[in-house]
Amino acid sequence: MTMTSFYCIDENEIINNDGLSKMRSIKKIHKAEYAPMDDLTTYRALPTRSIDYIDPFLFLNHHGPQVYSQHNHGLPFGPHPHRGMETVTFILDGDIVHKDSSEHESAITSGGVQWMTAGKGLIHSETSSGEFKKNGGKLEILQLWLNLPAKLKMTTPFYKGLQKEGIPFVEMDNGKVTVFLVSGNFKGKKAAFDSSTGVQLNTIYFKPGGKINLDVPAENNIFFYVIRGKININGTEVPAFHLAEFNNDGTDLNLSSDEDSILLFGHAKPLNEPVVAQGPFVMNTEKEIAEAYADYRNGKFGTWKY
Repeated sequence: MTMTSFYCIDENEIINNDGLSKMRSIKKIHKAEYAPMDDLTTYRALPTRSIDYIDPFLFLNHHGPQVYSQHNHGLPFGPHPHRGMETVTFILDGDIVHKDSSEHESAITSGGVQWMTAGKGLIHSETSSGEFKKNGGKLEILQLWLNLPAKLKMTTPFYKGLQKEGIPFVEMDNGKVTVFLVSGNFKGKKAAFDSSTGVQLNTIYFKPGGKINLDVPAENNIFFYVIRGKININGTEVPAFHLAEFNNDGTDLNLSSDEDSILLFGHAKPLNEPVVAQGPFVMNTEKEIAEAYADYRNGKFGTWKY
């Protein structure tokens, strides 16, 4: 004979097979700030006047959406250095030609993703292809910066670019939700990129009426940016160009959308280390920042070949 326990459940709690489980609550919703670069439409979601970063997610620029005319100058990101962090670049429309001082080079088009680990330092450029500059077209690109822990800040630089066909995906809710697996694992399926810090990253596409339930460890920080459309998360609507900041008070996320929508979603354990960011460098101390600039000036980031 067993005794049944009864719980008083508030509106933010649900029951699952493991017992009582609480929905993750939203701390604040932040609007991306308009920050154009030359003729490139840009919205910055991190950092803004209302939020610095969500450890280990440091920075997000949302370029576009816009349409370039024929004979344009393309993306304005010529050769520049980085150290101490990683960049993940999502190409929704248009293309990016990546080139760096570690002799990596690739042109990635719509639906593709680029992952670069700056580590101890490299020089790279991100420009548009000759074809795009000649013919023009739609452009929408997002770049996310991930922090590296102190023990990995001086690791060997790494780059990998994959076209859309190289990004695994899982369809949910009878095809109304598609989850692209950028890093980590989802439903037992391995993602396209390996994260040395355990970061889970997905782009999630919703058709009207699409729903999905996600489970995130309570200690992990969540990255939740709506690229297009609007998404209802645990009863709160988050529109496009907005970043939702969450409390660490639950594990369950119930997502739905009434229209075509795209979400950039991630989560990871916080590093809980000092963050000193200056220009293209992200280190732990001001001294390390000064060393990064000195090393760059002294040619320790490699040689740029035009």
